Amino acid sequence: MGTERTGKTPVVFYRTLAGTEVLRNWLRGLNEGDRNTIGQDLMRVQYRWPVGMPLCRPMGDGLWEVRSDLPSGRIARVLFSVQQGRILVLHGFIKKSRKTPDSDLGLARRRKKEFEP
Repeated sequence: MGTERTGKTPVVFYRTLAGTEVLRNWLRGLNEGDRNTIGQDLMRVQYRWPVGMPLCRPMGDGLWEVRSDLPSGRIARVLFSVQQGRILVLHGFIKKSRKTPDSDLGLARRRKKEFEP
């Protein structure tokens, strides 16, 4: 008991205090193919959690990234944490360099802390 899987981990998108879902807004700004690819990758994480490389990579301190290669030729990253049995999607960005920018990691970590007990 306790290790049995129900097959689906709930996904919750980060909301600002004003109620804005910043990641959903970011996704809406992408073209349909890129949006669908990221959505499919998030769904794979939702149904297969825990997932490792090449789809997910730990970023430290309970932060993970979903790694998406987009049809447009770009690379996207979605940062999330798993808290209280839910996948909390915190931040997304188009990757422009090999290293994940500290500003993106810092933003995701600040948002993650808002949900920690």
